[in-house]
Amino acid sequence: MNIVDIADLDCIFLTYDEPKKEEFWVKVKNMVPWATRVDGVEGSDAAHKAAAEASHTERFILIDGDNLPDPDFFNLQLHFENKEQEDAVFRWRARNHINGLMYGNGGISSWTRSFVREMKTHENSNGSDETAVEFCFDPRYWAMHDCYSSTFPNGSEFHAWRAGFREGVKMCLDRGYRPSISEFQERVHDRNLDHLTIWHSVGMDVEYGDWAIAGARQGTYMTMLDNWDYQQVQDFSYLQKFWETDVSDKNPIEIIESLGEKLSRRLNLPDNLLDSKASWFFKHHYRSNWRNKNPMLTEQQAMLNP
Repeated sequence: MNIVDIADLDCIFLTYDEPKKEEFWVKVKNMVPWATRVDGVEGSDAAHKAAAEASHTERFILIDGDNLPDPDFFNLQLHFENKEQEDAVFRWRARNHINGLMYGNGGISSWTRSFVREMKTHENSNGSDETAVEFCFDPRYWAMHDCYSSTFPNGSEFHAWRAGFREGVKMCLDRGYRPSISEFQERVHDRNLDHLTIWHSVGMDVEYGDWAIAGARQGTYMTMLDNWDYQQVQDFSYLQKFWETDVSDKNPIEIIESLGEKLSRRLNLPDNLLDSKASWFFKHHYRSNWRNKNPMLTEQQAMLNP
């Protein structure tokens, strides 16, 4: 067995346009004095390649610019029992400040430089559904059970909307493929439908939470019920322009209300907007009994042995 202390791995703080990236960088640097920062690289594939080049260790830890790790994470060890584990990428869960969801979105990850150099995703995709908007369908990319950080994607109206919009798109897909309306309820994974419903409903208790909900509903509507190229969701420049020209001057509550009935009627999604008190209550109790088990435990293993 090969045992690696996380504290012995290079740690890369990957930032782009997050409003609190300077504040979070100070906090990360105080927590992880050996951390290195990569900032402002266009494109998700290119940004990850820049992070890999900044690392001096073959395996490295990656923290997104709107994420704050739990300090205890850096006291953990990774236990590699075989070559498959040594080659894998790990994405641990994060607690989402907007809606309380706890899954891989925005979470701490651990990559190998070899994996990143070889991958072709997002703007560097070969055009396949599985690589156009995600990393996660590579068999070496493992979704992990434990949660070691919190993500704060609501730094501004735009960032909250973009976070919701992107998840509103991606939660509709089946391994990157857009199902037809008739296939939607059968092809989309139950957990993704659960997450999608929460993105559509929860967050009115936090700043710009209304914009996150509006964005999620809008992303779902445009993906499933409009003639729109959903793969543009990976293009941050496109999303910025779309926000400025088509969204920013609108009222988020009006967007939420105008799309709720359509999503309910045509996709059979619940149209429930939780107010501030109900949102707080939901997040306070949602998975309130959560316990981390083992940093090497995958989500799949946890489901097989609850």
